[in-house]
Amino acid sequence: MEIKKVVIPVAGKGTRFLPATKELPKEMIPIINKPMIQYVVEEAINSGVEEVIFVTSRGKEAIEDYFSRNKTLEKFLEEKQKFPELEMCKKIGEMVTYRTVIQNEQLGLGHAILCAEDLIGSENFGVILGDDLILSREPVLKQLMEVSKINNDKSVIGVMEIDPSDTKKYGVISGSTLANDPRTLKLDAMVEKPEPLKAPSNLATPGRYIFTPRIFKFLKEIKRGVGGEYQLTDAINLLCQEEKFFAHKFKGDRFDTGNIQGYLEATIEFALREENTRETMISIIKEKVSHYNLSI
Repeated sequence: MEIKKVVIPVAGKGTRFLPATKELPKEMIPIINKPMIQYVVEEAINSGVEEVIFVTSRGKEAIEDYFSRNKTLEKFLEEKQKFPELEMCKKIGEMVTYRTVIQNEQLGLGHAILCAEDLIGSENFGVILGDDLILSREPVLKQLMEVSKINNDKSVIGVMEIDPSDTKKYGVISGSTLANDPRTLKLDAMVEKPEPLKAPSNLATPGRYIFTPRIFKFLKEIKRGVGGEYQLTDAINLLCQEEKFFAHKFKGDRFDTGNIQGYLEATIEFALREENTRETMISIIKEKVSHYNLSI
């Protein structure tokens, strides 16, 4: 089964980026000259997705506006003969078919995904979290699609190895490695933010999933969990008891842009990987290190 729809939850308030997020959605904060949300949407598009579903909240209309045509701006750019910029803006406004659903109350990731049920219907779908950016040769969502296809279109969660001391920041999985694929495991269970000594492994998810529509059944059954929210982890545990569920160690470098440190790391890394910004970034770093008499 081809994955044609992806859910991107963007309803959060972005409190770790205040005061910038007082009026600006966190997902619209740029990495270099592109907002974070564009990198996520491009991952979906490059994976073959045809429709993006934003689970959003009031006051975040800027995300929808960004992926729509801005005829006033386009007219201005045309009059000023700024044709490269004009084509770039047109492309962004036409790059994706999207729909939105409002999450009236932020009750957790599980609740956010459940809000999209009517727009998903009875097909498999992807989920990408908007504040986790991953640089990879092949989009991570596409990597998961391939694993799902090989394994009879079952659910797949993307995982990465983490330092054992960081387990309380993530959902951590347990499972058994497949004989024919050392990067893929049959998922047995998932624990939400366990203490290091109680973690079942050092394999954690940074927010890439493929689900069968059966996940909605369990999202409706779960009770409020950690933090008083409806935890996706609880629904995953119920689903993997009824049908095969897989975890895949994806290839790529992940950046948690939901916090200041991760955002700074992503900005530097993205700049160094782009030819037109690499030398500028290196020059700036060298200059500042010298100016402040720092040692690296």
